[in-house]
Amino acid sequence: MREVVEELIRVQKTISTMESCTGGGIANAITNVEGASSVISFSAVTYSNEFKIKMGVNKDTIDKHSVYSMEVAREMSKNICAFSNSDYGIGITGQINRIDQANIVDNSNKIYISIYDRKLNKYYEKILISLEMSRSDNKEYIINEISKVMISALKTKI
Repeated sequence: MREVVEELIRVQKTISTMESCTGGGIANAITNVEGASSVISFSAVTYSNEFKIKMGVNKDTIDKHSVYSMEVAREMSKNICAFSNSDYGIGITGQINRIDQANIVDNSNKIYISIYDRKLNKYYEKILISLEMSRSDNKEYIINEISKVMISALKTKI
């Protein structure tokens, strides 16, 4: 995340996160970088559907598409951006090598990443498949992939 933080500082932009399966790992990676306090506005870990809904995700979207969907990740990224008045919002939801009996889906082990750019009203998205490794190693893999998507978003010109 060092490159992400340095680029956000350079372009004077802010970021917020609404995380589910990464459990605050993205915010942790950002705040491990010197100077992060000037770019991170807010972070929420919304592990349950209840708190995704409280943070603005539409219950109908969850019911229609599953909590593990790009539609939910999009709402997470856009809503956290609006809630915190940030330039960028990251939303992430998915399953990491476990079956969630409360939220059955056809394809397990998918991770949905959405980064919302408020100025351009644009989403940058990626779907990952969790790897057959430990949960913490999967989180590190996911966070590295998010860094790549975020750098690409930051380098996008109007």
